[in-house]
Amino acid sequence: MNSRPIRLSRVLIYAGLGFGTLFCVVPLLWQIRSSLMPIEDIFKLPLILVPRQPEFRNYLEAFTLVPLARYYVNTVVVVGSCVVGAVLSNISIAYAFARLEFPGKRIMFAASMATLMLPVSVQLIPLFLEWNLIGGVNTLYPLIVPAFFGNAFFIFLLVQFFRTIPRDYDEAALMDGAGYPQTIARVIVPMSTPAIATVAIFQFMFSWNDFMGPLIFLQDRDLYTLSVGLRSFLSTFYTPWPELMAASTMTVLPLIVLFFLAQRHFIRGLATGGLKG
Repeated sequence: MNSRPIRLSRVLIYAGLGFGTLFCVVPLLWQIRSSLMPIEDIFKLPLILVPRQPEFRNYLEAFTLVPLARYYVNTVVVVGSCVVGAVLSNISIAYAFARLEFPGKRIMFAASMATLMLPVSVQLIPLFLEWNLIGGVNTLYPLIVPAFFGNAFFIFLLVQFFRTIPRDYDEAALMDGAGYPQTIARVIVPMSTPAIATVAIFQFMFSWNDFMGPLIFLQDRDLYTLSVGLRSFLSTFYTPWPELMAASTMTVLPLIVLFFLAQRHFIRGLATGGLKG
């Protein structure tokens, strides 16, 4: 009796999910399609949905119009350093909050969680003044160093995950003569791979897509990352849309590949670390 309403609800759910997926995928497909066309075909009416003859040279010309390779190198340096810093710092901080007892722990944890309510835009001016005071403006340090001092969201995620691991493992390691660094490296980290992978993926995405940070702290064009470097294609009188779309496709491609390669760890880390307490 109830099978028909259930079937209908599933159809509606899948239809909604399909529409949402299409809404997200169409801009990416439009970008790829435009990157393979000459500029006169991109906005031609009626619209040409499929390139008549793919123009793969747009991808090569993107490297000649701007120093795109340099932007890639800068981005890889920043993202790689931030991922390493985020993993090391947040694991250490979360372990202390989840497994150790010390005076003021709850107050410190609450204070760190309170920083989640601060918008990033509010922090930019104080950070710029601080880095300008110590001579860090127009260097990559303002984009890298903060990752080595923890992130409230990552701390919360790892604390929730670490609390699900029985303390017997820590006690056994300490009885065998291991210190806290050895316990973290040999016991906690191997058992927390999904949560740590989630932290690494999130940090990769945040750093790769970061636009405001490089825009504010970097002045030398040779130091630009990809997010800011793409603006170099835009000018007042002319914009090379095929090359810009090609560069944008090459910018977003690593994120797509990363997600499909690590989506199992990503989803598992969010499910087991973010929901258990």
